[in-house]
This record gives sequence, C-alpha cells and structure tokens, in this order.
Amino acid sequence: MDVKNSFLNGFIKEEMYVRQPPGFEDHTLPDHVFKLQKALYGLKQILHAWYDRLSSFLLRNGFMRGKVDTTFFKREVGKDFIIVQIYVDDIIFRATNESLFNDFSDLMKNEFEMSMMGELKFFLGLQIKQENKGIYTHQQKYTEELLMKFKMEDVKPMKTSMCASNPLSKDESGKPIDQKIYKCMIESLLYLTSSRLDIMHSVCLCTRFQSNPQESHLKTVNRILCYLVH
Repeated sequence: MDVKNSFLNGFIKEEMYVRQPPGFEDHTLPDHVFKLQKALYGLKQILHAWYDRLSSFLLRNGFMRGKVDTTFFKREVGKDFIIVQIYVDDIIFRATNESLFNDFSDLMKNEFEMSMMGELKFFLGLQIKQENKGIYTHQQKYTEELLMKFKMEDVKPMKTSMCASNPLSKDESGKPIDQKIYKCMIESLLYLTSSRLDIMHSVCLCTRFQSNPQESHLKTVNRILCYLVH
C-alpha cells in the first residue's frame, strides 16, 4: 500500500514558523508569519515527523517494533501473525490469514488516505515473483538499466566476472581514472549483489580501490558488467 500525501500527515514537535507564501499574503499584516500546526512538505523534520506518527499509531494498535530494523513491525494474534515493512510512504505487509490482512488494511484506511497497490511485484529495484512453490526475487530490470547506464549493454559477454591470472593490486604506477565514476559503478554493483551472489567476491574486491582507482581496476569492473550480459 501507498500513503497519499504522507509528508503532510506528520506532527512536528518543534515550534516553527513560515513566511506568508505568495498568493496568500495578508496585506493588512505583511510582517506576520504563520505558525505550523502540522508538518509541511520540504521541512528537514518531515521524515522524522511522518515516521514518528506512523510508528506510534502501529504501536498503539498492538504491533511490536523490530529491534534490529526499526521500520519492521509485527503483530501476533494467537498462532497467526502479520508483518509490516515500511519504506518512507510505501508499506509492504503479509499475514498468515486473510482476516489479519483485511483488518490491517481497514485500520490503515481509517487513519490515513491509502492506495492499495495489489500484490507485490516490484520494490526498490527488486522484482518479486510469487508462486505456489515459494516467493522468488531477482533484479533483471535493474541489471538491464545498469548496463544501459554505463553503455555496456552491447558488449561481448564474459563467462567469468574476473580474470584469475591477473589479480588486482594497488597498481600505483597505473593511470588514474575519475574517482566519481568508479565509485558510482561500484555502488550500483553492490546493490545488485543482494540477488547476484556470484559477483559478490569480485565487487567487494574492487571496492578496496575506491580511494585511488586506476585503469586496471576499471577494467575489472567493466569485466563484471560484461559478465552480467550473459
């Protein structure tokens, strides 16, 4: 589910004022300001205000907050339970029976303006496939977009992600490359390792050289991208 106008649902704890916005000025009191009663889009406090209201609401209604991941909530009813994962204004939930599912849906709709998005199929770059045998995740779309981003979609595929006969080193005598581009490639590949464990070792090895990347390091990263083509 998705919360409509979630950033307008938070309550701010601080006493805050804003200037009169264009088109809403009081010409009899031009030097006056407005005192905010609720969070306003664009404030630095907006994310905290929204999360505080949502988490407090869930805790009041019998949910327990995760100790490791504080955006994860769980509620148990007898032998059944429902789990809820929050990402800003997107909410994923799953229950062991339909009654808990419907109760949670009604609970949220009564408190917030919600949009039901249906069965989870895509979330934060992860594609989800739900079947009777189980739930599977992959990042095919993310991989295709990654290859297009670095103009590697038409390269010759590689059978391995690294060359075993040419181990990476600091290569201090090599030719330096743009550090920003290298870091961007590494960060993009790191997110892909959540579903592609076969590139985990190669990518993590390349992360060691982000402070001073050389052409030899970029060549290895490009090879990883070529490996993803196959």
